[in-house]
Amino acid sequence: MKFGTHFGSLVAGAAALACLSGAAVAKELKLADFLPPKHPYQEQVYGVLADKVAEATIGEITIKTFPGGALGGNPVEQYDRALNGVADITFGLPGYTASKFPMTLMVELPGVLQEDTATDRIWETIDHIRDEHKRVHLFSIWTNAENVLYSRDKPVRSLADVKGMKIRVPSRNAGLVVESWGAVPISMPVPEIYNAMQTGVIDGVLIDSTATYAFRLAEVSDYVITGMHASISPLVLYMNRDTYRGLSDDQRAAFDRIGREIATIANQVQLAGTARGEQMFKEMDGKEWIELTPEQAAEFNTAAASVVEQVAAEAEAKGLPARAYIDALAH
Repeated sequence: MKFGTHFGSLVAGAAALACLSGAAVAKELKLADFLPPKHPYQEQVYGVLADKVAEATIGEITIKTFPGGALGGNPVEQYDRALNGVADITFGLPGYTASKFPMTLMVELPGVLQEDTATDRIWETIDHIRDEHKRVHLFSIWTNAENVLYSRDKPVRSLADVKGMKIRVPSRNAGLVVESWGAVPISMPVPEIYNAMQTGVIDGVLIDSTATYAFRLAEVSDYVITGMHASISPLVLYMNRDTYRGLSDDQRAAFDRIGREIATIANQVQLAGTARGEQMFKEMDGKEWIELTPEQAAEFNTAAASVVEQVAAEAEAKGLPARAYIDALAH
């Protein structure tokens, strides 16, 4: 065989092998999460997500999760990590970057949504908030349960009891609710609250009751107070826009469907987790779960009612159709 012919055969064979190899290699997407490796989301949400994506794309796309802040631990920066492509998908709370998502955070306002239907209502009205997320792809969004108040060492049954307490809040809107109660809101990412409660930097935490075990708040709280309208937090999976656009039409359709399915699954995990957290707290020695009476709760709810109008008016002044969205959510 002549050298030229032999060389051409080698090149052709190598090219064919490369094509075959390329077809066999899956594209792996990185999912960044600041929650601890043992958090229920790791297996019950991200594990299910990975299985659904692999099945829907016949193994062409896989997802690898990096928990515990392995790709950057600051919860406030999760949106930017998706935006800048540090990860293909990131888990985050819009409340941590409230100025970017004023419409999305209308779902937090006290009394606007009920915890058992909140996620469905957001998806039924999703067109109201898509533009806020246009620099990334809003892959999935769901809610936690109604937030409750973990109190370090003080029982709370009235506004007089909560006055002056330093309470960690997940967002500005939740902070306004706490202010309406006469307490002092403290903004702080979830990973920092255990030490802050333990050392007395804060007196309480506004969060749902999965925190009993997920963030070990039962170890640093003697009381949980519930029954009043506090806030409901949206939780999201952001996706890098270029990653999403780089998918085929069929793959994008699959991701759109899976994002909606995962929202329901994640919300169910969250609601089941709150029931578990409540039961665990109630069974611990030296702890008290305080369920406000309707009369006691009304005192809190009346105080917080002005927050809805305040937030809506501020957004409307900036040209945002906040009241229309609130009405859509509530109906």
